Amino acid sequence: MHPVPDSPSRQLLNKVPRVSLAFWLIQILSTTVGETGADYLAVPAGLGTAPAAALMIALLAAALLYQLRQPRYVPWAYWLTVVLLSVVGTQITDALTDGLGVSLYASTAGFSIMLGVVFNLWHGSEHTLAIQTIVTRRRELFYWAAILLTFALGTAAGNLATQALGLDFRLGVVTFGALILVIFGAGKQGIHPLLTFWLAYILTRPLGASLGDLLSQSPDYGGVGWGTVNTSMAFLAIIATLVATSGNRSAASHKVR
Repeated sequence: MHPVPDSPSRQLLNKVPRVSLAFWLIQILSTTVGETGADYLAVPAGLGTAPAAALMIALLAAALLYQLRQPRYVPWAYWLTVVLLSVVGTQITDALTDGLGVSLYASTAGFSIMLGVVFNLWHGSEHTLAIQTIVTRRRELFYWAAILLTFALGTAAGNLATQALGLDFRLGVVTFGALILVIFGAGKQGIHPLLTFWLAYILTRPLGASLGDLLSQSPDYGGVGWGTVNTSMAFLAIIATLVATSGNRSAASHKVR
């Protein structure tokens, strides 16, 4: 028996896209923009860490408010929110590491616990963690809280793994990409689809960060040298194209009864 959805969200359609190849491509590109965008705002743009964070939090709040007010999945609104969450999630971890001196071990553990708490509250309240049923305001709020924490956790865990293993940008792309493929394979074998989905989702962040750093950093540091602006703009253009051409299909089409 499913809980009665909270009013006034009773007539919402599912608010998230169908999980497909396009979904994962856009997701990875979004995390890349999160890395390069955060790097650009912090240094080349000259805003400073605190002003850049305040600006992105304000933009995120506006985008999230608009997203929450939609009665159904709206592709551009959904993915704009994801991109901004990716930037803010990166900034949160960077602020803890660079600004407050919190170790990556502590932030990785802390974000893991926080994500576990969100999942526990979500399941305890809604009796499901399935993204096919993001059909109430409460479920959507849990969903976005989980997304923010996956970006923060992915940033911390990815940086920790990169430093601990001494991965360069290219090896980081290969390593995190291979881990995601292994998780996809496990999902195809029927191993807990929700677990494999969220593990893959977390790993898209360090994959996107490695890809972003590879393309944006100077060749002196092992990168291609595109710069943060060119990399961000190129990936935003690809995201916009994929969003425009991937259709308007949500993960489910039923209304809450």
